[in-house]
This record gives sequence, structure tokens and C-alpha cells, in this order.
Amino acid sequence: MFFGSMAVSDALGATLAHGVKFGRSGFKKGRTLDASDVALLEEAGIERVSAVRFEPGDVEEDAAAHSLAKAVAGPGLRVAEPFTGRSNLFAEQDGILVLDLERLQALNQVASDLTIATLPPFARVAAKDMVATVKIIPFATREDVLARGLALTEGGPMLRLAPFVGLRARLVQSATSATSDKLLDKTVEVTRQRLEAVGAMLLDERRCPHTTEGIAEAVAASLAEGGDMVLIAGASAVTDRRDVLPSGIEAAGGTVEHVGMPVDPGNLLVFGRHGDIPVIGLPGCARSIKLNGFDWVLERLAAGLRVTPQDIMAMGVGGLLSEIPTRPQPRGAKPGEQAGATMRLPRITALVLAAGRSSRMRGANKLLTPIDGKPLVGHVVDAALQSSCDRVVVVTGHMQAELAQALAGRPLTLTHNPDFADGLASSLKAGLAAVPADADGVLVLLGDMPDIDRRLIDRMIAAFSPADRRSIVVPMANGRRGNPVLWSSAFFAEMRELEGDAGARALIDRHEDQVAEIVVEHRGPLVDLDTPEALAAYLENRK
Repeated sequence: MFFGSMAVSDALGATLAHGVKFGRSGFKKGRTLDASDVALLEEAGIERVSAVRFEPGDVEEDAAAHSLAKAVAGPGLRVAEPFTGRSNLFAEQDGILVLDLERLQALNQVASDLTIATLPPFARVAAKDMVATVKIIPFATREDVLARGLALTEGGPMLRLAPFVGLRARLVQSATSATSDKLLDKTVEVTRQRLEAVGAMLLDERRCPHTTEGIAEAVAASLAEGGDMVLIAGASAVTDRRDVLPSGIEAAGGTVEHVGMPVDPGNLLVFGRHGDIPVIGLPGCARSIKLNGFDWVLERLAAGLRVTPQDIMAMGVGGLLSEIPTRPQPRGAKPGEQAGATMRLPRITALVLAAGRSSRMRGANKLLTPIDGKPLVGHVVDAALQSSCDRVVVVTGHMQAELAQALAGRPLTLTHNPDFADGLASSLKAGLAAVPADADGVLVLLGDMPDIDRRLIDRMIAAFSPADRRSIVVPMANGRRGNPVLWSSAFFAEMRELEGDAGARALIDRHEDQVAEIVVEHRGPLVDLDTPEALAAYLENRK
């Protein structure tokens, strides 16, 4: 790969390493220059550019990142479309991230070109959380380097999601004369919250005297009633392996496998089993919802992972959870929430505008025209539903009832624009009113563009990153910007001020520095069917 300064006259087919400004316009980093681009640069008087020219044996960064990401990702993980040499991996459901540490470390040692960053081992994640990112250090890597990285995946994926399996637990609480009912009641509620946060449920609770015999009888009764786990909250802390709580587990026919753990808070955990059923003596800190060592054990069990004494002893690195003056409340979280910030797939609402009168079609409503067995608007809606969009909102207006019937059975939201005759802006505002308050952005699609597909939408979402000044994402086909357009929620207020039939294009010019362009090899972003002639030609070309 050649990287450096080159004459504009020699830059045809090269990729810009740095953006170029000229006049009120310019080209962004990563643009591959075609003949018209070179002509514009020469016309603007620009003589040299910093650019990259690929050579035989180079693998372009997006292709390399995507192939490597797909190879390392195992069950339960979704690989996003690549952008700027990065391909992200997301959890498909709630669960625990399981890593092959040795091979991941080896992958990062192959060459500086190939990198993979992940969450820590056994991190608890929610559906759509980012768990890893594969990044190719720009702008390409060599075929042999990529091959060495891919060779490490021949033993199978390096990451997988262990989903929560829906454990059913029973709680035993021992008490003395000094134990208050209020404390016991609070422990029940906290335990219920903790279990529900990992997809488990509390079947019931029973109370007993804080004696070996009392605990043994209560544990045996809980085991007899069935379930996947028994938890014991003792009236006093465990001070020895021969103390009341571990002795009670053994008296009930169980085995105590481990006492204590190198996690603070959570040191005084007792881990036992009765056959294959875990029987766990809770540390006193488990009466609080704050993160403690028991959470780490519970999370793995809730994901169907077996926990051994060796696993517990290995939790010490990173196991200092205590809050100290120099690091107050480092992991505080609300009940049921995972502590710490986690990157996630953006919450994008697809907003399909389908309210127009199709006046240029001279009578017919083009959106209801059947194409390959479903209405034209159905192609756009289905692409959005198959994509990574969080939800789909369709704005109706003209022939509202017919459109609703044509889209019946699809998991979407219909919202009606009674002022559809006022122009596109009125439909945009009606749609924005139906967008959830927690949306990170909205993808505005026109209902008459049947060649928009799931992959394009996912590529646009992968490129979306307001933190990196990619707040507006547009597709480029044949050197022209097309539709749909992805907008950050930061622009919603300005979008609501639009009037008439202009749409939001004026905002793109106003915020050009926030625009990211996605190059598309087909004309889909430019194809809308406004006239009978355009529709007839489109249908003829599909034969």
C-alpha cells in the first residue's frame, strides 16, 4: 500500500488519507477519487493530496475487518456491517460474554494491523450491547497478515454469548431472636430483584432457626420442592468452614466445595452443591442491591455456566469492589441495572413516509402497486424490519385505511398525518411525534424506494457515531447523495421547524461537517417511482 502525497493528476482511483477543503465544499477522508473528483480538485487549483493507493495483495480495511469479525464471533453475537475499518459485535440477547483469552491475545499479537478489543471475560451484557470491536489500522492489511489472523479462528469462534437460561431459585433465611422481620422482608425483595436482573426468578422463601439442624431441614425441604438453586441468607456471618451455615448444607446431604472468595464485598460466600443443584450461602452484603461477589457467581450460573472453586479463586483480579475515599462508588447502579457504562447498538427508529397522494402517478396510489407479491411500500418496510433498527414507524395520510390493510400483520407503528396535503415536512413532523423519547436517531425512508435493503440500512447504522461527528449518514450512488438519511436526535428540533415539501435536505447543507457518506455500488438510493413511466420501466427491468 502506498501512503503519502501525490499529484492530483495522478490521484485517479486513490483514496484520500486526509480530507480536502475547497470553496464551500470538499471531500472527506476515505473518499476514493473518480475522474469527476479529480477534475473538481484541479479546477479548484489543488495540486497535491495526501492519499492511499492499494497494491496487489492488499485487503481493504472494511473487507478485512468484516471477515475477521465474522470468524471470531460465536453463537449469540451479531456482526455489524463495517465502517472505517471497524466491525462491531453486539449481543443478540441478555447473557454473559465468554472469551477464549489465549487465542484473543494471540490474535492481537499477529501484527499491528489487526486489533480486537472486547469487554472483560464473563461481562454481563444486555441485548444490543456492544461486546467487541474488530479494527484494521488504516487503510488496508496484507492478505498474508489477514490469513494468519484467520488461521487462529480455525479452532472455532473466540467469543460467544451464554444467554440467561431462566433459573428458578428458592431462598432460605435463618434467624435468631435478634433478627428483625423488616431485615428478612428486605432480603426477599433484594434477592428477587437480583434474580430477575439475570433472567431468573424467586420461587419462594422459607425461614428457620439459625442452627445446623434448622438450616438442614429448610434446605432439604427447598430441594424437595424442586428448582435450580437454593440460596441461604444466614443470621450471622460465616467465620469457619465448620460454622452453622456450611454445616447445615452438609447435614442436608450436600457438599461444601468452597468457603470464601477474593472479592470485596463478598468475601464470606459459601459455595456448595446437592448433586447438580448449587446451594449457596450468601455473604451479608447480598442483603443490599449493590454489586458484590455473589453477583459474579450468580451471573455465570444464570447463563448455564458451571462454577468451580478455581473459578471463584480467579475472581480476585478486578475483585476489589469496595468503595474507598479515592474511588467513591465506582460501580454504583440502580436496582436491576448493570454497573458501569456499556456501549450498545444505537436505538434507531425507521420512519417510513407513506402519506403522499402520488399525484404524479395520475390517479393510482403507487405505494400499493404489487411488486413480487407485495405492495411497493411493503418492500421498504420489510427492509427496515429486517435491519438493526429498534422499531419501525409508518406515516400514513392519503388512503390511510388501504395502506394499513396492506401492511397488516407487521410489527410496526402506524401514525396518521391528517395534514399530508401540506407536504413532506408535515409527514416528517407527524412521524417524529411517534418516535420514542429514548431514540438516538431516526432513519427517514421514502415509501416508494423498493431497492433499499437491510444491508444498506445496517451499514448506515454502523457508520452512525455522533461522538465522531457522524451525526447524519447519507448513501452515495453514482457520485450523488440519495435516500434514506439517518439523523441524530440532536436534529429533531430543527426537523420539526421545516415547512412545505422541501424535506430535511436543507439541514444537511447547514450541518455538512456532521455528514458521513456511505458509498453504494447500486442505484437503489436514487430509485424512487414517481410516475407511471418510471414504474413501468422498473417492472420491465425486473423481468
